[in-house]
Formats: sequence, C-alpha cells, structure tokens
Amino acid sequence: MCPGCNKVKALTKVWLNVEGQQFDPIASKIAFERVFKGMFGMTTDPAAVQDLEGKLVRVLDIYEARLSKSEFLACDCFTLADLHHLPVIHYLMGTDSKALFESRPKFCEWVKKITARPAWAKVVDLQKQ
Repeated sequence: MCPGCNKVKALTKVWLNVEGQQFDPIASKIAFERVFKGMFGMTTDPAAVQDLEGKLVRVLDIYEARLSKSEFLACDCFTLADLHHLPVIHYLMGTDSKALFESRPKFCEWVKKITARPAWAKVVDLQKQ
C-alpha cells in the first residue's frame, strides 16, 4: 500500500459523511424548491429557499476553508468524495443559488474542475437525450 493511502481513504470517508449529512440534505432541498417543483407545476417557496441558503452558507464556508488547503476535498486528486457532489451542484448551477458557490473562490474553482471532467460531460449529455 502506498504511503498516504490510508490518510486519503480516511479523508474521503470524512468528506463523504460531510456531503451526506451536511451538504446534500440542504442543497437537495434547494434544488427541489428551485428546479423540481417547477417540473411538477408547483410553486417555489422563496422563504424556504432563503432559509436553506442561509444554512448552506455555513457549510460552504467549511468547504472553502478545506479547499484552500487541497485541490480536492480529500487530497490533491479527484476522489469519490468529490464525485458525490456533482448531481446536486449540477442542478444548483442552473439557478440563482449558484451565487453562493461563485462568492467563494476556492469552492468555485473546485466546482469548475469537477464539472469539467469528461465523464461528467457524458452524464450531462445523456440527460439531454
């Protein structure tokens, strides 16, 4: 096993937990309000969006601090921890909530890197079919 592999595995697990317990529950609710409700003929609740975005800001500040120390969440290479963020980030980047991402330079840079991956471009293309 390579030196540092255990550390990368551990950090990947940490960030998978952060994504699953802190980021995704809030971000997915924002996506539901801003994207999916419209698909079902429902009306977005601006108060709910504002409340959720206020909660997401605190989480994004933690990501910004982490991404100022490494290129990706677990280390300086793309891991499963980064991959797990792609679906909800994809939806939120098509909404006004993307301003929350864009106001954090390191987070914004990370989003550009992970969404520019060729495999993700294929996923997006498949959704368009």
